[in-house]
Amino acid sequence: MTNLPVRMARWSAGHPWRAIAAWFLFVALCLGIGIGVGGNPAVSADYRLGEAGWAEAMAAEGGLQQKPMERVLISAAHGTGRLDQAAVGEAARDITERMRGLAEVESVAAPVRSAGGTAVRVDVTMRGPELDGKEHVEPLLAQTAQVQAAHPGLRVAETGGPSIGKGVGELRDSDLARTEMIALPVTLITLLLIFGSIALAVVPLLLALSSIVAAVGLSMLASHAFPDAGVGTNVILLIGLAVGVDYTLFYLKREREERARSAGRLSSRALVELAAATSGRAVVLSGLAVAVSSATLYLAGDVIFSSIATGAILVSLVAVLSSLTVLPALLVKLGERAEHRAARKAARGVAARTRRQSTGGGRITTTLLRTTSRRPAITLGVATLVMLALAAPLLGLDLTDMGRETHPRDIPAMRTYDRLNEAFPELKAMHQVVVRAAPDRAGEVTGALRDLAERAKADPRLAGTAELRTSPDGRISILELAVPHHVSTDAARSSLRDLRGDHVAATVGGLDGVETAVTGDVARYADYPEHQKGKLPLIIGALLLVTFAMTVWAFRSVVLGLVGVVLNLLSAGASLGLLVLVFQNGWAEGLLDFTSTGSIGSRVPLFLFVILFGLSMDYQVFVISRIREAALNGVPTRQAVLDGIGGSAGVVTGAAFVMVTVFASFVSLHIMEMKQMGFALAVAVLLDAVIIRIMILPSLMLLLGDRSWWPSRGVRRAAAAAGESRRPAQVG
Repeated sequence: MTNLPVRMARWSAGHPWRAIAAWFLFVALCLGIGIGVGGNPAVSADYRLGEAGWAEAMAAEGGLQQKPMERVLISAAHGTGRLDQAAVGEAARDITERMRGLAEVESVAAPVRSAGGTAVRVDVTMRGPELDGKEHVEPLLAQTAQVQAAHPGLRVAETGGPSIGKGVGELRDSDLARTEMIALPVTLITLLLIFGSIALAVVPLLLALSSIVAAVGLSMLASHAFPDAGVGTNVILLIGLAVGVDYTLFYLKREREERARSAGRLSSRALVELAAATSGRAVVLSGLAVAVSSATLYLAGDVIFSSIATGAILVSLVAVLSSLTVLPALLVKLGERAEHRAARKAARGVAARTRRQSTGGGRITTTLLRTTSRRPAITLGVATLVMLALAAPLLGLDLTDMGRETHPRDIPAMRTYDRLNEAFPELKAMHQVVVRAAPDRAGEVTGALRDLAERAKADPRLAGTAELRTSPDGRISILELAVPHHVSTDAARSSLRDLRGDHVAATVGGLDGVETAVTGDVARYADYPEHQKGKLPLIIGALLLVTFAMTVWAFRSVVLGLVGVVLNLLSAGASLGLLVLVFQNGWAEGLLDFTSTGSIGSRVPLFLFVILFGLSMDYQVFVISRIREAALNGVPTRQAVLDGIGGSAGVVTGAAFVMVTVFASFVSLHIMEMKQMGFALAVAVLLDAVIIRIMILPSLMLLLGDRSWWPSRGVRRAAAAAGESRRPAQVG
């Protein structure tokens, strides 16, 4: 592991132009091949989880699976009174004829008038799978707009899964473009402050962006093994900018330190090799840690988390590759330019000034570290109590899937969705009871489902309307029950529990040799968080094991492996606790511009744990590598800890600021889960960089002393050798 970065850096430094050309050729090939092959998007079957997923699979066998549907709502124009029935009828006929003429439309239902007579809706069923609807809904929206223009006295608008999905995608893309406009300049300014050089500030950003481009291309190839759920590129952008800058920053900072220390006595190639032997190894370990930690998400058995894992693995490994290959070449060329400038100044008799590289973390860091060194036990106790206090709200965590009603109202289809639900409350949600039986039992199944529909009419939580459908071969039957409540409400969820536990069991569920399962909007909403809760212990267990094993492998220390696990749990717990306070309890609704759902997105904790554990290894590997390097050189452990923490504080602070900026920019997004993820990661990185790495980690290592390295004997041998060399020679 130590020799590989040095060998790669040596070749790159010796052939800089070849290395630079090869890197950008690699990036171009990755993107070109990815575009040529194309991505493989996830299909409906990839999302099926729990009982709801089983029911959907049975429905698909009979050709009764859900299809993309749009609803055109016709109501009175703004500020007008009662509906003009003749005008409404004409508009309904107009939209029906237009929609039937579209190749994307399978069927158009007869107009339906609301109970209060305030609106009319026209249901339009699209062709193709449910998930593909948003890709083909534009012609339908165009026809609706034309009908609106032709009937200015009415309000004609369209909503449905496809148009809402399209609106969410467009809003997300717009938000991400805005966050990039914020994150990139802030990152560049931060790097400029760290290095005081435009060239050195641009290098980390350039390599991070090129790594992102290469990873996007590779992700298209990987999607043929792990289908893309549409989040892979977002994860690559989120993680790629953070780790890409960090890895380059660690490497580049060390090269600058060695250059300042050598005072011109070493060539640029020699300095690059020195940096590769130290920070290069730390970068490789950090990248592997992010990749291996992210791989635990495959255990979730969920296409969304598989996409997240694939994106994080690819971009972290590509970022490592860039820091080991093209970065040494760039540093050599920049170093040679600096040497030439210094030589020209010397020839003119101008004294060359060497820029001293600050390794400290500023006054605050110095003060915290001084307090830690003087009173490690008190610092450890206070800092740990603070982290536990921040984690306490986690005990009240409520995980839910973010239903459609949580989408921002900036999307026009969502505003129409609200008006549709007000006029037709029975459309808010739906239960689907799916039955599979032998064809000769179709009559028996139909009778039992009709009994179930009668029982449902007496349930005040249901709308009382039911629709029964049977597949052409008679094997699959579906009973659809309208639910006049949003999927997140207690009424909707309790109606699902009673439907599964009582109504189905008392009717069709009592038939021998018949398979029955319940799906629908409410079931999907309820089953997904339960699936995540069931997988959470397995993934966290695997994550703890991976973190422990990676740390032990990197530093040959069981003690540090245990320390790493505990510290990562502390930072993850504290950030999740703050997430509960801010988003679930609504402490910062006005400040962060959101409306609390009273819950946390079911994907957020799993995403946070895995990504944070990987990213925390960045700081842990870098900091402990500096400490271990000093200890192996014979410096006593106490002094090695103080020197290592103090010497790495500046670069850790800079790297953390970059990460916090990138993650915090996601808080401005409109999509609730992405807002929660960005906040949690930003807070976690901030807590990790300040409290964990400057207070708790050094306190622990100061208290443990040489026991920190158990069972490795390398540090003890180095200390003994240093003591032997310092012992005065005996005169014979």
